[in-house]
Amino acid sequence: MPSSSPKQKLVALTGAGISAESGLGTFRGAGGLWEGHSVMDVASPEGWRKNPTLVLEFYNQRRRAARQAQPNEGHKLLAALEQFYDVVVITQNVDDLHERAGSTHVLHLHGELFKSRSTADETLVYAMDSDELNLGDCCERGAQLRPHIVWFGEMVPMMDAAIREAVTADIFLVVGTSLQVYPAAGLVDYVDAAAPVYVIDPETPYLSYRPNLHPIPEKASTGMRKVYDLLT
Repeated sequence: MPSSSPKQKLVALTGAGISAESGLGTFRGAGGLWEGHSVMDVASPEGWRKNPTLVLEFYNQRRRAARQAQPNEGHKLLAALEQFYDVVVITQNVDDLHERAGSTHVLHLHGELFKSRSTADETLVYAMDSDELNLGDCCERGAQLRPHIVWFGEMVPMMDAAIREAVTADIFLVVGTSLQVYPAAGLVDYVDAAAPVYVIDPETPYLSYRPNLHPIPEKASTGMRKVYDLLT
């Protein structure tokens, strides 16, 4: 049961599984292909240099799909835990479903689909007022805009902030990820040994070395219901 005051800190690491329940597919679930193109063609610096038009269209399509998707029970229950805990969501997902479900402290490790940034200055980041980003769309310095996404081979700039959150977690949730994608998967190793770790994923990863581990081999929505009922 949560303590009355101060609130315990609950940190949740979420992955593709929670978005998949809202109808958003992943490369990993589609043989690593998008319309015949490999992930490296549309989600890497090399792919961008080779064919920026292809990359932009890939993310335009993803943006349109994400706009139509709705938060599912997993997103909503995680947001509802803010009534009882100081909740921080660290997500590998680039959609905004956590925010739309009501989560107020979301850290996006791999970037944000509904933002663009300058190719000349990575600190110039813009909220998008359209689902379309095209060649010729430029930042205030006149440089082409690109998706605000961490591509394969690029550094994960929010990783240090995520580690700081994991270190201070009283409770740690893993939702919708089998902990195969690094560096995000390594966050669980920063969690205090005394903190309970709940892992919600049909393919519960092998974490037998973790003390106080609670595997829940279910999809995000039903697994989150179990965890919500346990913690409230």
